[in-house]
Amino acid sequence: MPVDDLPIVLDRGSTEPLAVQVADALRNAASTGTLRVGDRLTSTRELAARLGVSRTVTAAAYDQLLAEGWLAGRRGSGTFVTAAPPNLTPACPTGPSRSTGPSAPPATTVDLTAGRPCLDALDRAAWRRAWRAAGDRMPAPSPEFAGHPDFSQAVVDHLLRHRGLAASPEHVLATSGTTSGVAEVAAQLPRGATVAMEEPGYQRAAVTLEAAGLRVVTVPVDENGMRVDRLPDRIAAVYCTPAHQFPLGSRLSADRRVALVRRARDEGFLVLEDDYDGELRYDVAPLPLLASLCPDVVVHLGTTSKLLTPTLGTGWLVAPPEMHRRILRTRQRNCHRPSPAGQMVFAAFAEYGDLSRHLRRLRRELSERRAMVVDMLRSVDVEFQGDAAGAHLMVPLPGAEEEAAVVAGAAEAGVTVPGLLDYHHGRPSVFGISIGYASAGRADLDWGVELVAKVAAEALRS
Repeated sequence: MPVDDLPIVLDRGSTEPLAVQVADALRNAASTGTLRVGDRLTSTRELAARLGVSRTVTAAAYDQLLAEGWLAGRRGSGTFVTAAPPNLTPACPTGPSRSTGPSAPPATTVDLTAGRPCLDALDRAAWRRAWRAAGDRMPAPSPEFAGHPDFSQAVVDHLLRHRGLAASPEHVLATSGTTSGVAEVAAQLPRGATVAMEEPGYQRAAVTLEAAGLRVVTVPVDENGMRVDRLPDRIAAVYCTPAHQFPLGSRLSADRRVALVRRARDEGFLVLEDDYDGELRYDVAPLPLLASLCPDVVVHLGTTSKLLTPTLGTGWLVAPPEMHRRILRTRQRNCHRPSPAGQMVFAAFAEYGDLSRHLRRLRRELSERRAMVVDMLRSVDVEFQGDAAGAHLMVPLPGAEEEAAVVAGAAEAGVTVPGLLDYHHGRPSVFGISIGYASAGRADLDWGVELVAKVAAEALRS
């Protein structure tokens, strides 16, 4: 049956967004056999005209079904049904509206750990296309210690377009991820040297630095990011997450960015800028990267794990020339190099614009999820912190006892939510929970966050 003849009925008085209603109707038609695998759908413009809605509504519905894998776009041919959903439950609604939540808890644990990717936003057709394109590339005849050339060019384009950092392919080193990049920089620092990092902060970085024989000291964080004025003297490097502090969610203010790179240049230490999710902002444009302000003292680290998936095992490092040469020389001596397979897939994913389209979908999806989480917390008078960015926010709690109560209460009900005690290297100074809203499906996220909000509200009342 042509899509023009489908009985799509929109309830304009419903709180459910029109795009969700259109996606549900098409998904229902595919699951019941009204639409069959191989059927070609009408264009978003034609469907919008028939339904009397804007094209953004039908485009959002198609984007959602493309992301779920039920549809696929063929260049020059149109959009086709590629699979039939097994039931009528939407896998990932596109609108920000809240359901009342499932009547019973999910069958498996709901994981609200921060730092996980949103696989629901990934276009499965584009993902498969990237792997096929990567397989068509000829294998390299010798090791590529700096990384696959196509990957380096894709990273350069991505950094310029989405992060405002001008680099050239010869400045880029492929890595196996952020932690791997930190380890390679740490290996170039003198053993026993002191490295400062945020507290609370990313503990894998702390463990990696100490494994390299370095001494880690902590620096407090407030609503404007790391307290640059509290940096100790005679340090070899600083590790920080300035775009979206992990796990508190604040960003390093403009004046502190300038103060940090000025101190680094004057005192001769390196700044390790972990930009793990800097592409994801929903309120205002991001502040300039530290690497843009002072590339001669900043090592910029990025990863595909939060934007796409850890499956690729791929990241990048842009370092000052001397550090770049030393890392590359070490790789050549010990014959260490990141696996090129993930690099080639990323390059293929970026080549025809799929990466940019994915980032647009991802920002839209995570912005809506964040709005839903914020609404739930506010509905029970639970405060939160964190910029409108990234994929997590933080709920502050008065002390360790309340934090433990919330973490344990959520776990007992089937929800994993980490406490800030997990992110301290020294004596705990900030208490609360970090809520990641990227990895769980919409229904599970709705249920899990509502439960955590109620547990947190009860702990605060007690």
